[in-house]
Amino acid sequence: MLVAWNAFTPVTALIGAAAAAFVVLNGRIAGVSGILGGLLRPARGDIAWRAAFVAGLVAAPLAYGAFAVLPEIRVDAGYAVLIAAGLLVGVGTRYGSGCTSGHGVCGISRLSPRALVATLAFMAAGFATVFVACHLFIGL
Repeated sequence: MLVAWNAFTPVTALIGAAAAAFVVLNGRIAGVSGILGGLLRPARGDIAWRAAFVAGLVAAPLAYGAFAVLPEIRVDAGYAVLIAAGLLVGVGTRYGSGCTSGHGVCGISRLSPRALVATLAFMAAGFATVFVACHLFIGL
C-alpha cells in the first residue's frame, strides 16, 4: 500500500475544524449516524438542524462539482454486495453506538475512552477484513 503523504492539503483539515466548531457553537457532536438517526426518530424542535446538516452533506459535493472536476468513482462490486455492506454498516453503527466519523473524528478529539476503543475496533476489523479478502480469498 502506498500512502500519498504529499496529497495532504489544509482543506482536508477542515473536517476536524468543522467538527470542533459544531460542538463549540452548538454543543452537539457531528457524528453522521447519530444525526441521521435523529431524523428517523424525530423529536420536536430537533429536526431543522439535523435536516440542514444532512442537506449540507449532499449539497457540498454537488457545489464542489460545479466548480471543479470530481474524481472518477469506481466501485468493483455489484448492487447486492453494496446493499449488504450498507446494511452491515448500519447495524454496526447501532451496536457500536456511533459511526466511524462520530467516534474517530469527534469522540477521540473529546478524549472519550469509548470512542478510542470503538475506533481501534473499527480499524482492527478493517485490517482483518482486507487481509482475509486480499490474501485468503482473492490471493493478492
